[in-house]
This record gives sequence, C-alpha cells and structure tokens, in this order.
Amino acid sequence: MLGAVFFDRDPRTVAKDLVGKVLRRRIRSSWLSVQIVEVEAYSIREKGSHASLGRTPSREALFMPAGTIYMYYSRGADSLNVSCRGAGNAVLFKAGRPFTDALSPPESLDRMHELNPGSRGERPLERLCSGQTLICRALELRVVDWNRRTFDPQTFFVEDVGYRPSRLIQARRLGIPKGRDEHLLYRFIDFDRVRSATSNPMTKRGFKEGVDFRILSLRRPSANARRDHFWAKDS
Repeated sequence: MLGAVFFDRDPRTVAKDLVGKVLRRRIRSSWLSVQIVEVEAYSIREKGSHASLGRTPSREALFMPAGTIYMYYSRGADSLNVSCRGAGNAVLFKAGRPFTDALSPPESLDRMHELNPGSRGERPLERLCSGQTLICRALELRVVDWNRRTFDPQTFFVEDVGYRPSRLIQARRLGIPKGRDEHLLYRFIDFDRVRSATSNPMTKRGFKEGVDFRILSLRRPSANARRDHFWAKDS
C-alpha cells in the first residue's frame, strides 16, 4: 500500500508516479481494482485548483496531511483526489482501466459493470473507468464515505504492482476555465494506454504538440511487473 510518504511530495511528481499504480477497493468479500491511466496535479498557487478558492469545510481535506482523501461532486457525481505536500496541493484520479489478477479475478469485472452501467448498455471495458466520476462509480466510492479519510489496507488503498509506463503524455488539464491557468501542463497520461484516458491530447482538435501537450520518455516497463489477466495482451 502506498502510504503518506509517497504523497508527501510535489503533486506533479506524485501525479507522474501514480500512473500505472492500482486502486484496490473491497466490497464485502470481493476486491475490485482499477489501474491508473491518467492523473492531474493541482497546486494552491495556481488558479485552477479548488484550494485557490479558499479554505472551507468542504475543502478541508486539501489542507490536511499528505495522503488525505479529498472527494467532491463533479456535476453531481463523485470524484477522488488525495492531498500532497504543501497545504492545498493535491492530485486528481482522472481515468483508469479495470485490472484483474489473483486478488481481483476476472469475475470482479462483472461487479464493476453492474456499478457503472452505460446509458445505452454495457460500457466497453477499456472505457469503463475513462473519467474521474466513472472510476468512483466502478469502485463504489462516495464523498459521504471517504472524504477526509486516509487509505485503509482492509478496504481501499493504492498499490504498486511493478508496472512502469514507457512514455507519458503531459498535457493541459481538462475543464479549467479560461484565465485560471488553463495552460499548465499538469495532466499525465500513460501513452500506451491512452485509449482508456478521458480524451487523447494527441488527437484533440486545436491541440498542438509542444504547446498543449508533449511526450515524456521514461524507462521501459519492468520485466518483473505483475501482469493483469485481462489486459496482458496489450501490456
């Protein structure tokens, strides 16, 4: 389980390092898992963050020790964040993809589909968690249950399963109003799994490489990384 030490760093560093980690959530006797594909970083010093709007009871988790869960409603649906080093700094879990292994066998996908149905039938697996509110639905995470709490190894935590992306897409964040530091490249996406991201900066209309996004080359994925059953063919 990733503890407070992991989150007690600059949110941009935390965001990059979270890509490829796995969210684990136990519901009764079953574990559901999502591998993180996309993360956004936020600083109190820039206008795109909730913390820049001031300290309020609903935002208190942002000012609590690193590793504190901050949840809020985005268009009426739940969103998951975690506080980082520095009052008001945090990361937002933006998108992921279902993950299966010994702890979360393929049967766990059925439960995730039940929790997060599409408006026109079952969502494709690669798009089941392609958004901040979709992650929370698929893992049954709610503001009323988890805001201002910390991760718990018995019910909900983040795990390093050994996977390291070979490249990241660093891009502008989504939904930031004009004039609120919308130009900052504080969004990080697994290049090889971009089809499960909220959207693809490389194909987004009006986005230009070097201005709105750039590609970061990292070390190759570890040969010892634990490979999940369902997605092994494209890992």
